[in-house]
Amino acid sequence: MFFYYLDLAWRSIKKTPMLSALMIMAISIGIGITITTLNIYKMMSTNPAGEKSGKLFAVQLWSQGPDAWDRFDPQITYQDGFNLLKSDIPRLQTPMFRTGGAVQTEDPAFLPVLQSRVRVTNNDFFPMFGLEFQYGQAWDDSVDQDARYEVVLTDELNKTLFAGKNSVGKTIYFNAKPYQVVGVLKPWAPSPNYYDLNNGAFGNVDTLFVPYSLAPIEEYGSWGNTNGWNYESINNYAQRLTSEKHWTQFWVQLDTPEQVAEYRQWVGQYIEQQKKLGRFGSPKADVQLSDVDQWLAINKVVPEDNKVLVGLSVLFLIVCLVNMLGLLLSKFLRRAPEIGVRRAIGASQGQIFAQHMVEVSLMGLFGGLLGLAWAWGSLMLLTKKFDLESSLTHLDTSMWLIAPMIAILAAVVAGIYPAWRVCTTNPSVYLKSQ
Repeated sequence: MFFYYLDLAWRSIKKTPMLSALMIMAISIGIGITITTLNIYKMMSTNPAGEKSGKLFAVQLWSQGPDAWDRFDPQITYQDGFNLLKSDIPRLQTPMFRTGGAVQTEDPAFLPVLQSRVRVTNNDFFPMFGLEFQYGQAWDDSVDQDARYEVVLTDELNKTLFAGKNSVGKTIYFNAKPYQVVGVLKPWAPSPNYYDLNNGAFGNVDTLFVPYSLAPIEEYGSWGNTNGWNYESINNYAQRLTSEKHWTQFWVQLDTPEQVAEYRQWVGQYIEQQKKLGRFGSPKADVQLSDVDQWLAINKVVPEDNKVLVGLSVLFLIVCLVNMLGLLLSKFLRRAPEIGVRRAIGASQGQIFAQHMVEVSLMGLFGGLLGLAWAWGSLMLLTKKFDLESSLTHLDTSMWLIAPMIAILAAVVAGIYPAWRVCTTNPSVYLKSQ
């Protein structure tokens, strides 16, 4: 019976092509706008840490003075990061910050000097954030204590410098200093860049990783925010390292609630020790540990404007459905004489209703597929027009299923009243007029 209704639906659509096309276009535009905003919202709110989300914690310390900021700063001082590394409670832990500079190879034929984004970190960074290697491995633990000029490349940079070949053991130059390549990562581009939101949540992924132990030696500059609550005259890098400037991030992996409580207590004891040295002068001195979900919320990675846009797009879809409802009512009532004849020869109200529901569902399906095309085109246009990160405007695979489902459901909702009106019409009225 379903295929019979489907055949009737297709015949009805072909019988009124302009009216049917108008309804399909109306729902497709509503679906296109809704899916576009919903896709952007979904991509921005995705938690890239996956199952480790509740085990990774950003560490924030209230080290500012009593009359300073009214909230935790997202970064900490270099000296606090150095001292927090002394704890043996976290399974993994790493301080880090972003720097950058000129990168080139030993090959004289490779003329361009690349400006690369560089992550200064220790080797716990790689297992902590789930980075996998296609060649080599991270530098060993001894490098985090006794600095050596070793480097890990991303897949993208390795393709640029070495055509994607195994470059382990080769030498690259970063700011004119030679570094030995010890590892090459598999493709990795978390979105959002939750581990360091100071340079924007999307895009601008680091392409090079160097040991944190080299920072005092090479005096890497920070390519991120530097915050300070106390005026300090900093004339050299050594003073920067011991200053109250906040310019490094610190993450730990704590696998159990007991570890979280134990680590919080350990940091609390560290703060009390620092108070005796004249630091952490605010009565609010405390520690804040934020897992990835909390971290994304604190930093407002998904702005409220995006949620408003999703709501507005849904309202626009409702307006499209109201217009579709009116057109369906006009179309179905125009066929009332035909329905009257079918009712007279034995078709039940339920059968008539089901037939019209199949018809609106078919139009909803067509509208959903066309809406996907609108959404895909809109995302491509946004990417090109505003130079957005492609991962942010990529049409998520789930949307290919969600869009037709929403379209069919919306069309069915819009078609319930028109279908009910036509199937409850008294057939005798139209029989007498024949």
